[in-house]
Amino acid sequence: MRAVFSRRDFFAGAVSMALAVCLTALGVFSPARADNYPDRPVKIIVPFPAGGTADAVPRIVGDFLSRKWGQSVVIENHTGAAGNIGAELAYRAAPDGYTLMSTPPPPLVMNQSLYPKLGFDPAKFEPISVMAQVPSGLIVNPDKIKANNLAELIDYLKKNPGKVTAATQGNGTTSHLTSELFKLLAKVSFLNVPYRGSSPALQGLLAGDVDVMFDNLGVSLPLVTAGKLKILAVASAQRLPSLPDVPAIAETLPGFESVAWFAIVAPPGTPKAIVDKVNADVSEALRQPDVQTKLRNLSAEIYGGSPEKAARYMVEEVARWGGVIKAADIKLQ
Repeated sequence: MRAVFSRRDFFAGAVSMALAVCLTALGVFSPARADNYPDRPVKIIVPFPAGGTADAVPRIVGDFLSRKWGQSVVIENHTGAAGNIGAELAYRAAPDGYTLMSTPPPPLVMNQSLYPKLGFDPAKFEPISVMAQVPSGLIVNPDKIKANNLAELIDYLKKNPGKVTAATQGNGTTSHLTSELFKLLAKVSFLNVPYRGSSPALQGLLAGDVDVMFDNLGVSLPLVTAGKLKILAVASAQRLPSLPDVPAIAETLPGFESVAWFAIVAPPGTPKAIVDKVNADVSEALRQPDVQTKLRNLSAEIYGGSPEKAARYMVEEVARWGGVIKAADIKLQ
């Protein structure tokens, strides 16, 4: 007996197939996909140059993930515009877990207050984890700055307004805004000189092209230990246990705090099952003794926790740095 299909049957089948495709794309079937995730290489976009802590932290964590997943975890550096270029690439990537982003604060919590228009909405990224925090330090070239402590530096800055140059990782970066916060609270001025990332900025500081820098201690502290640079203070709320003889800036300027942190996020719409899986595996990475040792060598303190914890922290950071940007009247194009 021959089966007979009407036009109505044909269209009903087509609609059902289209609906199934859409539901799959929207992640309704994500639990099954998460169970098999990842079954191919995963890309992590870093919107800052290689060589700095922003690049080192995801490489350390990514190496563990690659071994756990049995898949390559590829770090891609897409630099420029204080992280905006790489962030927009990640934002527009397919929300399937195969493109993630690891970044310090600027594109997630600062740039929306700095730029009149962005090609992405930072609030729509899916937070996965704030992996680690690294306090900033006030680092100087000892051949250019003779001050031995923070009080002497502030006194020198007040007597020589605008004559001291400060390297930054780029306009709108953590080091730039930390510099602006310092100028506001200390009531001093100096000229910010933007570089394209921590490494070139530190090279400029070492060469004597600039005088001071607010930098996370992950890269700069070894240069201090080697005697090539000098640290006057740390920007954590209190002295660091690892540097008990180095005062906190807050001891002189109450309320001063600047901590660089390194988060991993996913494009908007990434299924929760995948977000939770990546979070669980990143959390496992942060518990590994070898990972902890490598992060400590970068002066990094593990933060970790759930996606919800990461989201709350970012909201707090938006408010904090937004206040600094408004008070300093910083605008970028």
